[in-house]
Formats: sequence, C-alpha cells, structure tokens
Amino acid sequence: MIPPLSRPLRPENIIRRNCTIKHDENKLLGGYPLFHIGSYRIGSKTVLAPMAGVSDLPFRRLCSRLGAGFATSEMVTSDTRLWHTDKSRNRLMWDGIQGPRSVQIAGSEPAQMAAAARACVDLGAQIVDINMGCPAKKVCNKAAGSALLKDQTLVADILRAVVAAVPVPVTLKFRTGWDTGTRNATHIARLAEDCGIQALTLHGRTRACRFEGAAEYDTIAEVVAVVHLPVIANGDIDSPHKARRVLLHTNAAAVMIGRAAQGNPWLFAQVNQFLAEDTVPAGPDLPQLAALIHEHFTALYEFYGIYLGCRIARKHLGWYLDRHLAGRFPAHLRADVWRQSFNALATPEEQLNAVAQLCDRLNPLEDQAA
Repeated sequence: MIPPLSRPLRPENIIRRNCTIKHDENKLLGGYPLFHIGSYRIGSKTVLAPMAGVSDLPFRRLCSRLGAGFATSEMVTSDTRLWHTDKSRNRLMWDGIQGPRSVQIAGSEPAQMAAAARACVDLGAQIVDINMGCPAKKVCNKAAGSALLKDQTLVADILRAVVAAVPVPVTLKFRTGWDTGTRNATHIARLAEDCGIQALTLHGRTRACRFEGAAEYDTIAEVVAVVHLPVIANGDIDSPHKARRVLLHTNAAAVMIGRAAQGNPWLFAQVNQFLAEDTVPAGPDLPQLAALIHEHFTALYEFYGIYLGCRIARKHLGWYLDRHLAGRFPAHLRADVWRQSFNALATPEEQLNAVAQLCDRLNPLEDQAA
C-alpha cells in the first residue's frame, strides 16, 4: 500500500543540488516538473519500458505518438558477434521514434559492455541503458541482468567502463535487490551516481520476486532521497491514478509503464492528461480502436514481413482483446472462440478484415449500452 503523502509536491521538495531535474515555469506538466537526461529534455512524465518481444519499433512508435516521453528499445546482448541476426538488427532501429533514441544492453563483462555501447552509439543511439533488472533465468544464469546486484564491485566496473566508452548519457535500470533479505538499491544508486550514470530506473521488486506480488515504492522513495539524479519509478503502474500516487509518494521524475501498455498504448496519454488537468480521458471507442489496431498491425507487416508480422499481430490482438473487447462480446459470440479463429488467419488482409468486422459487429451493442 502507498501511504498518504507526508508533504505537498512542490518544486522545493524536488530540486536538489546538481540535480538534472530542471524547474522551469514554462516546462511544467500540471505542476509536475519535466526532467532531463543529459541534454535531452523528456517531454512527459511517462516512459515505455523495454520489454523483450513487445517494445519493438512499431510498438515504440505507437507509444511515443500517444505520449510516452521516450521508449527504450528491447534489450540487446553485449556480445556484438551475435548482432548479425534479424532479431538483433530489428532491436537497433529508431526510425520515426519521438524523443531520444534509447537502447538497452545486457551483459556481465565490462569491456564487452563498453564495446556494445560504442556500437549502439555508432548506429544512432542517443542514450545507452544498462540492464541490471531483468529477472529471467537465461539472463541471470549468465551473471547479467539483476544477477549483477549480488556483485557490487562488478557493477561499478561495468558502469565506469560504459560511461567512459560513449559520449552520450548512460542510464541504469535495476531492482531493489537480489531478494528481500539483500535490498541494496540505495547503495547501487549512490554507486551509479559516482560512476557517472545520468538517470536511474528502479523496479519496485527484488529479483527473487520476479513479477509476483505487489511492487513496493518505499525503496524508490529512499533512492530518490539519496541521489541527485532523475529516478524513474517502475512496477505495477497500470492507471493514471496509480501513476500520480507513485509520483507523489516517491518524488520520482517519471513513471515507466510496461505490461500495462500491452494492448493499451492510450495509457500514456491518459496519465499525462490526468497529471496535467486532473481528468482522465475516456478510452477508445470501437472505431478508434479498429483504426489504431489497423495502424499498428500494418506497421508490423511492413517491419517484419507478412509471415512474421501476422504471427506477432496475433499476440498483440490478444492483448487488445483482453483490454478492450472481451467484455463487449454478446453471450452467443464467445471471445475465446473468435480469437482461435483469428489465430488461424495467415494474411494481413484476413486479419485486418476480421478486426474491422468484429468492431462493426460489436458497435450496435456499444450503442445500446450507451
């Protein structure tokens, strides 16, 4: 639970010595100061989380257009010898992205991480993010991701090597600790600041928690209090009201939205408007939903090709269905049956027509409910 705010969120409660959060009366979002990462002003208090298999270029473009201040690409390995694959090449593209071009790298060898950072900058990255938050076994088994939190000396070596290697801001995404008995986020945060890291993203769970249970925000508030860097709060940010409560409780510079954006990229705009105007705009109506799915899926087909684009569209359709459509199905038309039929479709035309016909079919029901 997030306790009540102990003091009002005023500029004097946010601005600290040498802090890169800039207070400018012309750059406020509903009383919430916008912030900088290096020289890059971030245009909103919401950012998209890097998510493997989700935050590809089409999805990042979509979320950026709908209000995400920036969108970090999917994690890439620090072993550049593996970058010859289509998967790695696709993760290192930024065409059409609004906001600074940010890429996340993962690894456990300082020299290799530095080389990967240089390669990313050569390809156009404007911010390099270091992953020390991924709880996946295949990452942690290689002593990367959140496994690094157990070795603070290695953490320092990696951070110093990457910061020294590139002329762009380097940021760090991490967790509160390895497990509940070894929460060391404040120590890692101070270490990161000393090493030249220019922004932090902290997920309110330990590695052992993975994505289970509720995220906690007290540790994020503690980190905000001990560093002079912008700190982005991450974990269970799933509504405009939750975003504001977390910002107020932690004094974080922004919130990072991950799983809650799947099938719901409007969430960024909703949070931004709620922070600015204290009102939450309505979600999309069916014609708007159909148009956005059409835009998103068309981008997937263009980016991946027809075969892979159709397969990836099925995954996203499931999220759109769960978020916006499943509850609108009449009793005689089961959502799970319709989804099974959609997953059998193999061409863009079939998929787009199926979505359009479904939304047309459900429209009269929505009108009746209104």
